[in-house]
Amino acid sequence: MFSGIVEDSAVVTGVRKEGGNVHLTLSCAFSGELKIDQSVAHNGVCLTVVAIDGGEYTVTAMAETLQRSNLGLLKVGDKVNVERSMVMNGRLDGHIVQGHVDATAKCVKVVEDDGSWRYYFKYDVPAAKAKQGYFTVEKGSVCVNGVSLTVVDSEADGFSVAIIPYTHDHTNFGQLAEGGVVNIEFDIVGKYICKMNTL
Repeated sequence: MFSGIVEDSAVVTGVRKEGGNVHLTLSCAFSGELKIDQSVAHNGVCLTVVAIDGGEYTVTAMAETLQRSNLGLLKVGDKVNVERSMVMNGRLDGHIVQGHVDATAKCVKVVEDDGSWRYYFKYDVPAAKAKQGYFTVEKGSVCVNGVSLTVVDSEADGFSVAIIPYTHDHTNFGQLAEGGVVNIEFDIVGKYICKMNTL
């Protein structure tokens, strides 16, 4: 379980394919504190640490994960938003994030807004999934590349978010441009409400 409050931007130092899996090696500020079997969110995807070597660690993404997320697009030198799992006796500063990416979305527009930024995204989610809570609502929560954000405008196939300078500078939003692909996780609370209404 995560909160969507990014701890650091890890740098990809290695990408190795093995069958349908991809092993990603990364380095970040807390690499030295990690342990094997620990869960870490990478652009919002919960992955298990499988190896540690000095200031670097490795996680493995399987085919299902690669199909549902942007992790298969990563290359050496890319920045990845990372967050360790939530401590249950702490404050929930973001919102409840499972680390289970629902879909990818494409950035269709970036607008500088008097010192902040507005990012606009479009996604393709089947109508059946939308009925199960795979959608956004204005002023609701959405997780984009592991970042807990508030939806500004919501449409049937897209949404926008506002990014303050701190988030822009301390996550990979600073590198995100029009055409970029991000991971999105819709609000789990909304999914449960939709499920209850179908019972």
